[in-house]
Amino acid sequence: MSYRIAVDVGGTFTDLVAVDGDGKVTFVKAASTPEDQAIGFMDGLDRLSEAVGLPLADLLAQTDQVLHGMTVATNALLERKGAKVGLLTTQGHRDVLEMREGLKPERYNLRLARQAPLVPRHLRFGVRERMRADGRVETPLDRASLDAAIAGLQAEGVGAVAVAYLHSYRNDAHERETLAAIREAMPGVNVSLSSDVLPQIKEYERVSTTVVNAYVAPLIKGYLEGLERRLKQAGFAGPLLIIFSHGGVAPVGEAVRIAAGTVLSGPAGGLAGGRRIAEMMQAPDLITFDVGGTSTDISMIMNGEVVLSSNRTMANERIAMPSLDIVTLGAGGGSIARPVAGGLLTVGPESAGSRPGPICYGRGGTSPTVTDASVVLGFLDPDNFAGGRSRLDRDAALAAFGELGAALGVDALAAAEGVHRVMNTQMAEGIRAVTVRRGVDPRRFGLLGFGGAAGLHVTELARMLGMKRVVVPRMASVLSAWGMLTTALRLEAVQSFLGEADTLDVGAVDALYARMAGDGRARMETWFDGEIVAWRSADMRYGEQVFEIDVALGDIDLKAPDAMAKLKRAFEARHDELYAYSLPEQQPVLVNARVATVGVLPGLPGEPTVEDRRPAAPKGRREVYLGGWTAAEVYAFPELAAGQALEGPALVESETTTVLLRAGDRATATVHGWLDIAVGEG
Repeated sequence: MSYRIAVDVGGTFTDLVAVDGDGKVTFVKAASTPEDQAIGFMDGLDRLSEAVGLPLADLLAQTDQVLHGMTVATNALLERKGAKVGLLTTQGHRDVLEMREGLKPERYNLRLARQAPLVPRHLRFGVRERMRADGRVETPLDRASLDAAIAGLQAEGVGAVAVAYLHSYRNDAHERETLAAIREAMPGVNVSLSSDVLPQIKEYERVSTTVVNAYVAPLIKGYLEGLERRLKQAGFAGPLLIIFSHGGVAPVGEAVRIAAGTVLSGPAGGLAGGRRIAEMMQAPDLITFDVGGTSTDISMIMNGEVVLSSNRTMANERIAMPSLDIVTLGAGGGSIARPVAGGLLTVGPESAGSRPGPICYGRGGTSPTVTDASVVLGFLDPDNFAGGRSRLDRDAALAAFGELGAALGVDALAAAEGVHRVMNTQMAEGIRAVTVRRGVDPRRFGLLGFGGAAGLHVTELARMLGMKRVVVPRMASVLSAWGMLTTALRLEAVQSFLGEADTLDVGAVDALYARMAGDGRARMETWFDGEIVAWRSADMRYGEQVFEIDVALGDIDLKAPDAMAKLKRAFEARHDELYAYSLPEQQPVLVNARVATVGVLPGLPGEPTVEDRRPAAPKGRREVYLGGWTAAEVYAFPELAAGQALEGPALVESETTTVLLRAGDRATATVHGWLDIAVGEG
């Protein structure tokens, strides 16, 4: 028997999934350890080995791959705890980080405080050199100027260096010469070149992304190299693969080199899993709704495909790398509820996290959270949390909501119900941001609920948005980890090539894509000997627009005379799909050529079915508060049979998640034992 294991570190829990050669899925959760994510990782492996029924050394010896989603880069940015970075840039351009693109994050907020850049001004050094936009040398690299800048970096004791010279995306000779000089003078220091990290047009985006890469790379390197050592000591001899923000995976060395590409590492696994479920459920249009302990991640799957974007920010820092288009809210099971002036209630974005956690966990938490509200309302069974390994303290949670209710002028139950209403409203606005604000009607989508806390909110959210279908898979609480097992090795390459579609040299465009595909294949072949394919796309926009959209080239033959006409039609179709309009009378502009080099990994074996199982009887009844106390039948999620129908109000429980069906909801178990829910009017 061989296994593949995926580990996803979240803010509250670390999720682990093992799939064997027969397709059997085993999953567990362990508490995350923010001080060192590797501790929670290894603790989770111990639990996973117990669940599989093998000693850890034997399990790891039989494991072909370990895939990992992490929040090291994310936390470093959010907490401003990255490396001390110095920046070398073209003389006269040291203030790009503060000038940004000339816009504020909240342009109508006149009191918005300016965020300090990751590299303070005294650590930014201008170097005398200049490339022109066509790649010709305007001013040769002045070695005396460079040596003075490097001496300044040494004097300041920086731990990493970002190098971003003007127009280096067209000619990187000066950045390469600078790299050699830094390595000679400062051996061992981490260096990020913009021509490696993001060789494309738009100066601020390129500089910002390179700085972010330098800021998080030393932390990523230390964490992953330490984790590899621990895994090897525990008996694992295979590769550790890291999931990137674009949804693909790559070895540790690539994650260190392009560290900024791991900022959305964890949520990317959920969307990869969502795409697989869309295929299995024959539901090509899904909104993915992932609720964990500290945050909620929302995205769209349209026509079975995920949406990529290069216009991401994290902690107000621009990261212009391709990433899955995910909207993240500071709303989760651990979100803290507080009264504010005027008798109003706020929920989040502050979270109790895993330590101390919600009050009901009994770990020292003192602020009421969404999870505490769920216990008070009867949605969670205090005696069956985490399969009975932990008992929730409902009395302590009820007392806290009594105090919160007193501050709001209501009783404890009304306060707890109010917390759920506020949370649901915030989540609904997040879904509208992904859909309605982009001209997309959410009512034509199904809602895929996953993450440990999604099941308590998902049907009510669908009702609020007029959506009729909700899907909750059996492995909902660990879907981000499971999703990593459905993805592929992936390297992204980008090169700016600016011009209107009808004026471009087709031969030059074809040659560029061929070179990029060849380079990607050569790099991947150094650590992968399986099937490799290249996916081509282009960043395109209308001439008056500021931001581009990603357009897949598909089977367009760039050698054909009508190649650019076909590319124009592909852009119009994609623009219409995303924004509900296109302008056929205008010529679109190609800005960047992109090639994704993909190494095809073995697919997951077929998910086991439950067609031979008898319908499960309710395992009991529990009083839940839905505007008033009502009895709800309780079912064991793992015991449901294919075709079994459940009517709300009801609760469907597993060790790691609970799904609430309200009055009017009707759930049918699929052949895999998942919930396919028809949402009632309410």
